Amino acid sequence: MHYSRLCALLIDCNTDDIDQSALFWADALGRPVDYEHPGTRGNYRMLATPEDEPIVQIQRVTHESRVHIDIETDDIPAEVARLEKLGAQVVDRLERWVVMQAPSGQRFCVVRVQRPGFPKNANRWD
Repeated sequence: MHYSRLCALLIDCNTDDIDQSALFWADALGRPVDYEHPGTRGNYRMLATPEDEPIVQIQRVTHESRVHIDIETDDIPAEVARLEKLGAQVVDRLERWVVMQAPSGQRFCVVRVQRPGFPKNANRWD
């Protein structure tokens, strides 16, 4: 048995100025950049997030700009296996997360628990 839930929306920006991109999205979404958040570092900027809502993170990337989701879980291997049974494929296994691709082509990540209150609002999988 394990749990999983939607964790985050990541806005991938192919840009030289991640701060400018973060400020745009902060203004567009009405959420200030959270410079004190531990996730704001290097190529990442976190937007302030109400407790029961998914994280919004701005990420500097070298691939095309796009939006992807993260699914958080208390058991990454079990969640990856569950998603593979649904037709997703592993693209890359990294130290702390797994990049996957849905049958329709969208990429997403399976990550360890990121938000407080887990497993509130999570699905239980047997």
